[in-house]
Amino acid sequence: MLFSEDVFKRRNELGGSIEVICGSMFSGKTEELIRRLRRAQIARLTVEIFKPRTDTRYDETAVVSHNSTSIQSTPVDSSSAILLLGSDVQVVGIDEAQFFDDELPNVCTILANKGVRVIVAGLDMDFKGKPFGPMPKLMAIAESVTKVHAVCVKCGNPALYSYRLVPDAGTILLGEKESYEPRCRACFYGVDQD
Repeated sequence: MLFSEDVFKRRNELGGSIEVICGSMFSGKTEELIRRLRRAQIARLTVEIFKPRTDTRYDETAVVSHNSTSIQSTPVDSSSAILLLGSDVQVVGIDEAQFFDDELPNVCTILANKGVRVIVAGLDMDFKGKPFGPMPKLMAIAESVTKVHAVCVKCGNPALYSYRLVPDAGTILLGEKESYEPRCRACFYGVDQD
C-alpha cells in the first residue's frame, strides 16, 4: 500500500513533499519554479529539472520564463522517465506539468515518499477555463499549492485565465503573446462590468 504508516514516517524523516505552482499564462509560474530551484542549489542540494520534450518555445533543453530567466533541464517524453532520472536527487523540478501524462501524480507521490522534494509548475486551466491534464490531481495531493496571477490585459485586474487569441480547437497549442493573453473572470467570459 502506497500510504502505510511506515511510508508516512519515512517521508517525514526524509522531508519528501509535493509543491505545486499554478496559474494562467504570463503569471510567473516558471519564474517562481526557477527561484525555488536556485535556492535549493544554493543550499547545495542535488537538483534535477524536467520539462516535456515537446516544449521547445524558448530552448531545446533549458526551462525559460517569459522574462528570459532560465535553468538547465532534461527534456523527457513521459512522466515515467522522471521517476527513472530523478530518483537519486533531493529536489525534482517539473515545468509545464499540464503537458505530461496522467501518471505524473503517481510519479510525484513515489518520489515524495522516497524523501524527494518535488516542485511542479503548470497551467491549472486550459484555454476554455477547464482543469488541465494532471494538474487537478497534483493540486489535490500536494502539501502546498501556490496560485499566481497575471494582470488582465483588458482591465488590469488579477487574471487567472489564459484567453486564446487564435482560432484552434485543439487543447494544446504552444504559443506566446501572439496566441494567448491573460484575462480576469469578467473579461474571459465577456461579463459586462458596469
